[in-house]
Amino acid sequence: METEKTWKKLAAEKRRKRDLLIPKDWLLPNPPSPDQLDVTQVPEKSGILSQKEIEITNAPIEILLANIASTSWSAVEVTTAFSKRAIIAHQLTNCLTEIFIDRALQRAAWLDKELETTGKVVGPLHGLPISLKDQVCVKGTEHTIGRVAERNSVLADILESQGAVLYVKTNLPQTIMWPEAYNHIFGRTANPYNRSLTTGGSSGGEGALIALNGSPLGVGSDLGGSIRIPSAFTGLYGFRPSFNRVPYAGCVDTLEGQEAILSVLGPMCSSMEGIKLFMKNVISAQPWNSDPMILRMKWSEDAYRLAEHGNGKHLCFGILWHDKITFPHPPVFRALEIVKIIDWEPYKHLEICESTPRIFSAAGAEEFLADLASTGEPLMRSMQQEPDEPVQWPQQKGQVEVPTVRPNYTKPLTAYELWHLHKVRRELRREYLEHWQATISKTGTGRPVDAIIAPVAPFVAPPHGMNKFAVYTATWNNLDYPALVIPVTKTDPRLDVKKPPHRFFSDVDKVMYEFCEYYWILEVALFLRVLDDPNRFANAPVAVQIVGRTQEDEAVIGMAEIVDRAVREAGAGSQCKL
Repeated sequence: METEKTWKKLAAEKRRKRDLLIPKDWLLPNPPSPDQLDVTQVPEKSGILSQKEIEITNAPIEILLANIASTSWSAVEVTTAFSKRAIIAHQLTNCLTEIFIDRALQRAAWLDKELETTGKVVGPLHGLPISLKDQVCVKGTEHTIGRVAERNSVLADILESQGAVLYVKTNLPQTIMWPEAYNHIFGRTANPYNRSLTTGGSSGGEGALIALNGSPLGVGSDLGGSIRIPSAFTGLYGFRPSFNRVPYAGCVDTLEGQEAILSVLGPMCSSMEGIKLFMKNVISAQPWNSDPMILRMKWSEDAYRLAEHGNGKHLCFGILWHDKITFPHPPVFRALEIVKIIDWEPYKHLEICESTPRIFSAAGAEEFLADLASTGEPLMRSMQQEPDEPVQWPQQKGQVEVPTVRPNYTKPLTAYELWHLHKVRRELRREYLEHWQATISKTGTGRPVDAIIAPVAPFVAPPHGMNKFAVYTATWNNLDYPALVIPVTKTDPRLDVKKPPHRFFSDVDKVMYEFCEYYWILEVALFLRVLDDPNRFANAPVAVQIVGRTQEDEAVIGMAEIVDRAVREAGAGSQCKL
């Protein structure tokens, strides 16, 4: 078909143009074999990075900024180091969509000149390279929707005004509605800890890039878990803020006009310090003056210091062991045991979970089909491997064959039906708040539970094409609760042994355990046999998320720092004291 030739030709040309921007002396002289699953050590052994560049790219964010401000390192040196490592990361995982390093180096040189001339940094992010998910518009760069940005998004303007250096954009799935990073243009992104596993998504390109230290700080988006899932699967910190705290204006998106459950932008990085740095400085830039959706709500240092949570003393966390829909797999359950405090009773998570995809698919697939019509590109119905996939990653032995997933788009709803869904959601939010407030009788602190510690997914990163489950994250999007992922441990075949059948919470849980299928969010039968074998997940990170009430973003960051510190001090596999 002519239309098929059109989109495939355009996709091949786009990849060719991107690859031409890679400096030849940054190409790996001896790329690892496709059978090498763990590539996390490759960048430092590649011979491409100097010792100083290795030191720069391994440095914590606060050290990076301090050394640039003191002129110990120049912005050009730092940008060059991270650009090199980003290109290496891309060769290992296929994480980049846009490369504009020449422009970034020009900006870094300008920043160095400004510092030399004035003796002052341009802003609190002076010289810091920041990577962006493909949908964040940067003037003059293209998006996977096939358009060139005529202007920066509001967030890109804010980051640059504070001294950041934007240099690459990263991969995401078609429609930005899948918890993986795979599309017809750039192909699939692999997990650097095990390239036969997914990075998760939809901000999966950011996950792979940052996990390999190709970026010190990245920006993802989160509609149903798209920051938190890849952060959990690649051992990072990732924050889903409340609605309307971080500016979204000027970004491209799907489901535009759907305003019940909003997508939000947020930070992904390898440390807690980066989370606070991003949120505090973006909010302090008064984004409400540039994006009409942003709340006129300044950064609160009191909230961050937990003034409403006993000043951080005697905090009480509730542990969500499961959501009464699915039971977490052994590595995830073990991570929860490490941070155990008191039990949290899930309240109507199934009802919340069922309402979320109905809201997202209220218009059917009309928006996606309209966008694809100009080139004839087909709408992806699954994340499974396709015969002509641009980049293919190693498959594990015994890989389960997965048939095509049925379309997950419902018949469009009427306005009345959608209003009813919104009414149901509003009532569920009210009831959940009452449920939270009622915990005051259990905590012994005179306050309700301060935050919830919950799984990010019921499993660690699954093989490519098999991650279709986002209920543990999307629940909090529906409620608009800020949630922050922290890495806890890694899979251990000795500890993470398969458990006998448990008492099922529901038909869904039973179906999952018996290798069957349940509605659009999951094709379970096809991969539980894989997921129950911990040997298939060697080196896979395991994480939890810290969840607070809506607009308690600063407090969630403060509490996550306390949990993270306790986990680090306890050491891998040990129960921490909070």
